[in-house]
Amino acid sequence: MLVIPAIDLKDGKCVRLKQGRMDDATTYGDDPVAMAARWVEAGARRLHLVDLNGAFEGEPVNGEAVTAIARAYPHLPIQIGGGIRSAETIEHYLEAGVSQVIIGTKAVKEPAFVTEMCKAFAGHVIVGLDARDGFVATDGWAEVSTLKATELAKRFADDGVSSIVYTDIARDGMMGGVNVEATAELAREGGLPVIASGGVTNLDDLRALIAAGEPGILGAITGRAIYEGSLDVAEAQALCDELTGQRDGS
Repeated sequence: MLVIPAIDLKDGKCVRLKQGRMDDATTYGDDPVAMAARWVEAGARRLHLVDLNGAFEGEPVNGEAVTAIARAYPHLPIQIGGGIRSAETIEHYLEAGVSQVIIGTKAVKEPAFVTEMCKAFAGHVIVGLDARDGFVATDGWAEVSTLKATELAKRFADDGVSSIVYTDIARDGMMGGVNVEATAELAREGGLPVIASGGVTNLDDLRALIAAGEPGILGAITGRAIYEGSLDVAEAQALCDELTGQRDGS
């Protein structure tokens, strides 16, 4: 299981939000490439980038910072979400060196778009499902739909989506622990690998995810915890390697 540091971009700076509220942001740095270097040097094997402005605007706003990170680390898998609602945006990011794009709001509102993008950009599409009480939220978490996350994941399982990034909005940025039950349920019933997000705070959260015993849980995204020091990236990845190795019998 991968420990995936998050770099959330707002107005060109590295920030973290609480429960997705743009007016409740903590700034951790004004140099996204330097922040990426910090996590790469700590042993991160993948980075999770979010264009927060883009999520609200519906188109990339912090694209230059994303491109700069991708070019600085051409061999590092990088996934980007926020404002990805056109084939042109996806093509731009992939040409810049990003490995995978995360389609969120548009996946919920226009599922056929995901099908088309999986055909056009095979292996490069992740769907981001952000949920509150199990129901999917859109538009920077401003709107909550009547769709259950598990139902929507099943819809995409045959499309060629590489994985689901699942965020529990109520947990995100709150340092209150990850929603293990909902994440495991999605990995079990959704038919796609799941990357957990929201509330990953310490080593116990990672232990709990692994103890859930779902091989479909591919990784865990962590943000505020690594910025505030309750989780060490190198130590966390070493623990995951050890525990998943034991689980898999290696």
